[in-house]
Amino acid sequence: MSDINNGGAAPAPATPEPSAARRRLAASGGTGALLRRAGVVGGLAVIAIAIALLKSGSGLVVWQSVVTGLLMGGLYGLIAMGLTLIFGVLDIVNFAHGALLAIAMFIAFGVVQGTGLHPYLTLLVAVPALFLIGAVVHRGLLSGTGGASLENQLLITLGLSLLLENGLLMFFGAEPKNIALPGDFQFSLFGAVVAGGRLYAFVGALLIGAVLFWLLRRTRFGTAIRAVAANGQGAELVGVNVRRVHTVTFGIGTACAGAAAVLAAPLVTVTPTLGEQFNITAFVVVVLGGMGNVAGALVGGLLIGLVEQLTTIYMDGQSSLLGVFAVFLVVLFLRPQGLFGRRA
Repeated sequence: MSDINNGGAAPAPATPEPSAARRRLAASGGTGALLRRAGVVGGLAVIAIAIALLKSGSGLVVWQSVVTGLLMGGLYGLIAMGLTLIFGVLDIVNFAHGALLAIAMFIAFGVVQGTGLHPYLTLLVAVPALFLIGAVVHRGLLSGTGGASLENQLLITLGLSLLLENGLLMFFGAEPKNIALPGDFQFSLFGAVVAGGRLYAFVGALLIGAVLFWLLRRTRFGTAIRAVAANGQGAELVGVNVRRVHTVTFGIGTACAGAAAVLAAPLVTVTPTLGEQFNITAFVVVVLGGMGNVAGALVGGLLIGLVEQLTTIYMDGQSSLLGVFAVFLVVLFLRPQGLFGRRA
């Protein structure tokens, strides 16, 4: 089961409770294991950067790639956090996540065009709207698919994705849209050029990720989410409304995609099918970090952003996704449960 599940408020154990010393020892071992994995990931990143330095011969080029990769990686992490939260609690693989993200971008575009509001202030509109859309989608289409066969989930969510994308094409057309960021700026960070929009998106993604982590760990509703993820039947027996938790969790996961969409909108060209590109990257990040592991999704996002940029140095003129999928296949082969996941 996922790390969300492992951290949940489990029902009364059927076996004798271990001693406090054993619990502390187990907790210490788990934390130590996580730190070791984080250390391995950091070590591999340093080696990859060193090889890129040897390949390019320019420290400034590599430094620029590292900075750009980490800034984009934070955004990938936020998109993947919503996806992995939905899987960890509802056991649903949502292939419509990218299409929902595209809807949020068009909401931001429409609000900016209609009201002249600052693009980032459209978070106040897009995030609640995506939460409601997610809740409606779950209640209307997906409430019976949790834990069902992957084929059922695949057909329903892919069908929904096609429906949403074609709806956007019908209403907005195929012409690409751009959202300008008023007052955008650039500055130098030890020689690397950093665009203000990328920095805003990175900081915003980290803040929203921190709020999500706080919600899961420090609030009563977050405890209910983790309890349902650990044992839905047990949570229901102690009074938790599992159906409502599922719906709200799907809404929160979709709202994360909405927040990431608004933060990314000034950095990309908005099209109805743009979500597919982010969808692929988000699934790679989720599997890399460990299915259902929210913190792993953030670390995986940073790693994928870094790999994406360094690939342009390793393989000049080739798609940056080549390196991403190479890392993805290596991790699947050596550690199929993901870098921060646990064996079932």
